[in-house]
Amino acid sequence: MTYVNIGSKLFFGFIALLIVTRLLGKKEISQLTPFDFIYSIVLGGILEESIYDNKISALHVWFAVTVWGVMLFIIEISSQRYDKLRVLLKGETSILIKNGEFNLKELEANHLEMEQLRIMLRQQGVFSLREVCDLYLEPGGTVSLKKYAKFDMVTPAMLNLKPKDESINFLYVDEGEINEEILKYTGKSKEWLYDELRKEGYTTIQDILYAEWSETDGFFIKTYADTNDDIRKVN
Repeated sequence: MTYVNIGSKLFFGFIALLIVTRLLGKKEISQLTPFDFIYSIVLGGILEESIYDNKISALHVWFAVTVWGVMLFIIEISSQRYDKLRVLLKGETSILIKNGEFNLKELEANHLEMEQLRIMLRQQGVFSLREVCDLYLEPGGTVSLKKYAKFDMVTPAMLNLKPKDESINFLYVDEGEINEEILKYTGKSKEWLYDELRKEGYTTIQDILYAEWSETDGFFIKTYADTNDDIRKVN
């Protein structure tokens, strides 16, 4: 088998996998259902098994991935339109705890032991079942929960406070250099930046490690002198 043949298979396989992945949409690992996980493994297996097989050409790889991708695309579209098919293929959310009461049938149906459930809760920052009001097991295997009010975080609304929303922070100076793209994006000029930095007491850009700015909070600046170690950038 020639290197050209192996390289062409990898190239065609990569393009095919990229197209299929884009068609099926963006998902994080935590959002993948068991069905999604299986078809992802199969896609990789098709490419892996074909690379060193002399009887399989690059076009065969393309054809196999294309057929598999079309099938998956049809399933994805169909599952979005038909709830019964979606539940059959990808499962549905299970209510494990409702108003503090356990649903033992759902625990058994999902093959969950109590200690496994406690581990999943600890990963959510909950260390006692007494805190949980409602608990849902999502199709991807993650849990979503609602705590009792007395165990939940205090929010400004509970205290009748009206905090202002913070604006986006922009990094104007990064390791002694002006970030010109950010300046352009925000419609600011270098002259504006120099003037504002002088108002803050900074006259030399090279002395600034980073300078953040937001509409609501203004500048937050750290210089190399503020650090414990001498990490001044050498130009």
